[in-house]
Parts: sequence; C-alpha cells; structure tokens
Amino acid sequence: MRALLVVNPKATTTSERARDVLVRALRSEFDLTVALTRRRGHATTLAQEAAAGGVDVLFTLGGDGTVNEAVNGLMAGAPAETRPALAVVPGGSTNVFARALGLPKGWAEGASVILEALHAGRVRTIGLGRADDRYFTFCAGLGLDASVVRRVEQARLRGRTSTPALYMRSAVTQYFTAMDRRHPAITLEQPGETAEGELSTVIIQNTAPWTFLGDRAINPNPDSSFDLGLDVLALRRLRVPSTTRTVTQLLSRHREPHGSQVVRLHDVAEFSLVSDRPQAFQLDGDYLGEREKVRFTSVPSALRVIC
Repeated sequence: MRALLVVNPKATTTSERARDVLVRALRSEFDLTVALTRRRGHATTLAQEAAAGGVDVLFTLGGDGTVNEAVNGLMAGAPAETRPALAVVPGGSTNVFARALGLPKGWAEGASVILEALHAGRVRTIGLGRADDRYFTFCAGLGLDASVVRRVEQARLRGRTSTPALYMRSAVTQYFTAMDRRHPAITLEQPGETAEGELSTVIIQNTAPWTFLGDRAINPNPDSSFDLGLDVLALRRLRVPSTTRTVTQLLSRHREPHGSQVVRLHDVAEFSLVSDRPQAFQLDGDYLGEREKVRFTSVPSALRVIC
C-alpha cells in the first residue's frame, strides 16, 4: 500500500526524533513518502496531490491546523470512492480531532494505536462541516471564540507556548478589554425557521468535545457527533453575570449550558451567520480573518479515518 506522511516540523510536540521513529515504523508497513510542510496551506496542496495520485493512506504528524489543511486537500483531490483514508498522529498542543477519534494525546501512543487499527482494519467514515468553501473537522467559531484564537496566535508569534493558561488569560483579556458586549451583531438564519438575532458569539461543533483544557474535555454540545449534523451554542448579550454562569457550566463535568442568554441547536443540516460588522472567524482552532457572513453545511459520510 502507498502512503504519504505529511509533517508539520513547527508543530508543538513534533521533533526530528519523533519524525524518524514514526517514519521507520511506517516504512515497515507501507511504500511511504514523507513531505514536510513549508508554509501555511502547504498541507492542502500535498494532500490534494496525494489523493489525485492514488495514495491509499494519508498520515499527518502535526496539530489540528495541519489536519484541517490535509482534509481540505483530500476533499478536493479525489472523488469519495477513491479518496485516501486519513490517519492522524497527534503532534500539536491539543490534538482535539485525534482525541475525538479516541486516540491518545501523545504522538508515540497515537502512532501505536493507528498501526494496530490498520492491522485490524478499523476504518470509520465520518461527516465533516463546511463553512462556505472550506471544510472543518470538529469546530468553527464566529465572534468571541475566534477572537480568543486570534489573540493566542498573536502570542505564539511572539514566542509564547500554547497552554491552557494562555487560552484562559487571552479569553479574559478579550472579554473585558476588546469586545463590544453591549451591541450583539450576529444573526443566525436557518431555512424554514425564525432567525435568532442579537448574538455576540457562536460556536459550531461537528463532534464532541469542542476542545480540551489540559486533560479536561469541554463539551458545550455533548450530543454532537461525526455521524450527525452540526450543533450550535450561541450567546446573546455577554453580561458579566450570565457569561460567568455559562463559563461555569462549560467547565462543569455535569452541567450543559442553559439560560436566557444561551441558544443551542442540535443536528442541523445548514444555516448562515450574518453580522452587521466584521467578526473574527476560526475553523478547527485556526484564525482565518474576519467575516460578515458565513454559510455552514453538514457534509455526511465525507471521509474515511483510521481510529
């Protein structure tokens, strides 16, 4: 079988030693080609070329951003019946997608489980989300959520390490100093349904969990699944008391977000978010700039994954 290993050499837990060990293990099983990403978006190009070239399995070693790029390349590079299977070796700081598939957090343990799954033929077909013309695997966000991602990415460019503490500090700073909390600007429009207006931030999930804080899964929509449509958590006005209550519910292992300022939708096939001013936008934890309108759709049975 032919395989391609796409490596992000700048990913948080990726090292030359990890790459060499993984390459030796995979070459004992596959006709393997290794490609290192050189710039943002390069993994998309590599995956698209691999899919068009008849590769059987695409491995990634990197974080969720690398996975997202590779998935978009696979989806563009071949029809569903000939699309390579995806095997995700955790190499980032959080690895939400890999962990949502049941893989361990570390690259060594994850690689071992993937090889075992390949031998046992454990392949699962999952659905994806799509935001306009770009696919996502586990989450998207418009508003506060994406603004925090932007702030974290800016800190990382200054040399900071991505940690749960950095995300928490970024969220607090963004909320108190950089948000227009009094004038919610986002409207959620769903075919055949009444529009939900005056939303401050919207989180979209394609699976659970939404993210992790260290080893703790954060589950705004715990019933979200790769096998269903998209789930939504939106907050109206970000008043301090109601926002504090929602954050407490998010961090609890036993309470789902609820209240007058919370909007939740489950298993949705399509909807649009429209804003009267530009909003920060993220997919799979990568900041993608600002948007005033995004159309979201669920794409069932889109991709085969090793898990």
